[in-house]
Amino acid sequence: MQEMTNHGAIGLAAQKAGMDRTTARKYIAAGKLPSELAAPRHWRTRENPFAEHWPEVERWLADTPALEAKTLFALLDERHPGRYQPGQVRTLQRHVRAWRAARGPEKEVRFAQAHRPGEAAQTDFTDARELGVTVGGRLFAHLLCVFVLPYSNWLWATVCLSESLAALRKGVQRALFQLGRVPHFHQTDNSTAATHRPARDAAPDPTEGKAGRRRPFHDEYLALMGHFGMTPRTTAVGAKEQNGDVESANGAFKRRLEQALLVRASRDFDDSAQWQAFVDEVARKANASRGARLAEELGQMRALDVARLPEYVERFARVTSWSTIQVGHGRYSVPSRLIGQRLRVRVYEDRLEAYFGDALELSCERPRGRHPLRIDYRHVIWSLVRKPGAFARYVYREEMFPSPAFRRAYDAIHAPEHRGTAGDLEYLRILHAAASTMEADVEAALTLLLAEGRPVTCDAVKALVAAEGRPAPPALAPPEVDLRAYDTLLEGVGT
Repeated sequence: MQEMTNHGAIGLAAQKAGMDRTTARKYIAAGKLPSELAAPRHWRTRENPFAEHWPEVERWLADTPALEAKTLFALLDERHPGRYQPGQVRTLQRHVRAWRAARGPEKEVRFAQAHRPGEAAQTDFTDARELGVTVGGRLFAHLLCVFVLPYSNWLWATVCLSESLAALRKGVQRALFQLGRVPHFHQTDNSTAATHRPARDAAPDPTEGKAGRRRPFHDEYLALMGHFGMTPRTTAVGAKEQNGDVESANGAFKRRLEQALLVRASRDFDDSAQWQAFVDEVARKANASRGARLAEELGQMRALDVARLPEYVERFARVTSWSTIQVGHGRYSVPSRLIGQRLRVRVYEDRLEAYFGDALELSCERPRGRHPLRIDYRHVIWSLVRKPGAFARYVYREEMFPSPAFRRAYDAIHAPEHRGTAGDLEYLRILHAAASTMEADVEAALTLLLAEGRPVTCDAVKALVAAEGRPAPPALAPPEVDLRAYDTLLEGVGT
């Protein structure tokens, strides 16, 4: 039409527009664009295969709107065998979707909220295994505790091993001390790190709708919030969208980390501290663009004027007659001389320390899982040697094999004659030798005996360990002390 305005030659105009002269003449005669000539289609190109039984489907949908199209198709096939083919499910799905849009029940509307500067922070945990990060060549299974200011999208992330209160404390503290200011509210979802199940006799909360009862906060979490002067709040039960800003930030930040790892050309780190430093650097670069809105938020927050809390939760546990302590859902062994004593336990996010008085009696990594277990054979081997009959059905028997070499040695001891208690005693004596000397030396001796096909006995292991010998301590000459230097110093004082 522009070409026709320029020169009025319909053939030339059609050629430049890339269409047939007849088609161009039709549009010129109508004086309308092609999009204006298209009329909505009100006819079907093929017969509706469900027309006969559609009233039946509508009754089912009216009575139970949640029924899916596949379920409705199965009901039709059951009532009218052979009438419909599996390939017609998609057609029924389109009909059901059209019915829901035209006559279906009203759906819940979500209302976008305007964030106020400095009002609240949101925290959430996200799984970081998809990044494929390794520490020392081994896959590092971990989470990120992500702290976000919704108004400016300022973000800080902390590497952690579990979704626990200790991890939440660590993540919140690192973010606040990096920020230097404190928002009025701190919002989380209903994770077990901050909340727990309500009591059975708790009254329903009318604000929770179908959820019924709000999950109350842990006392330790309330103490954390009180220390920093923040008011805690959670999303409604089952309403993750209320924490949508941090949920969205989780994915965006992991994409940033993925790109940074691609640029680095390696996903292996020496330790978790090096990986944390890498995460911090990526977060700093992401926050560099938040300047103006972040400054507005900082102006509405109060200064951080409290000391950093220790990154552990303190518990007390009594040592059982099994020489173990129960900490949360986990069980840990301690030296048997502490049986009956009450220990003070510091539960860190990644490790555990147990004290008797001021003496550190146990320091170990926290095993992963819902019911962590960490039994050290050194704590119980002295009693097991005296009571070898208890080993066969010992509940922590599998923990008595420090490495595959010890397990193979135990099997080799029992292989020839299946010697019950006698074989157990022989293995326990080997384990006793490992606890008394060096486990690595005993393991090397066991590996050698197994490789050479020699009988595995405690005496043979001790002979090999003794044969290896140990380097003698170096002979050091006694130091010569020249006291004349002190005489010179005293003479100088006298003058």
